[in-house]
Amino acid sequence: MKRRILLVDDELAILLTLKAVLEIHGFEVETAASGKEAVGKLKAASYHMVITDMKMEHERAGYDVIRVAKKTDYNPAVAILTAYPLLGGDWKTEGAQSMLVKPMNTDDLLRQIEALLIQHEDSKHKAPKSNGTKADRSSAAKRPA
Repeated sequence: MKRRILLVDDELAILLTLKAVLEIHGFEVETAASGKEAVGKLKAASYHMVITDMKMEHERAGYDVIRVAKKTDYNPAVAILTAYPLLGGDWKTEGAQSMLVKPMNTDDLLRQIEALLIQHEDSKHKAPKSNGTKADRSSAAKRPA
């Protein structure tokens, strides 16, 4: 089964280049050219991973995508893609698990994506099942490892 990635970026050249690179390496890739389009796709299909640009229709559109991705039942791995890493200091608190800085060497990109997918799948299998309530999250945080 191919792993599905939703790739979100408003720069067409980056979107098409990354899509081609990922498809060559065995991923099934869907694209969205805006945060709004990505939100619609997140609700209509499921993905193993979401890679989203930060600055699209507004400065923090990528965070909108992350929030919706984190609320889905299928819980994809999430990475933020940015050319401005210093401006996105709160990406972890917003729910992204990795920051990919563009431009990036293809081999480095693929290594980071593979590592994130493995780490995310491991954490999904180890995490206790919950209904996502605040009480569940706080009790899960208190459990010993």
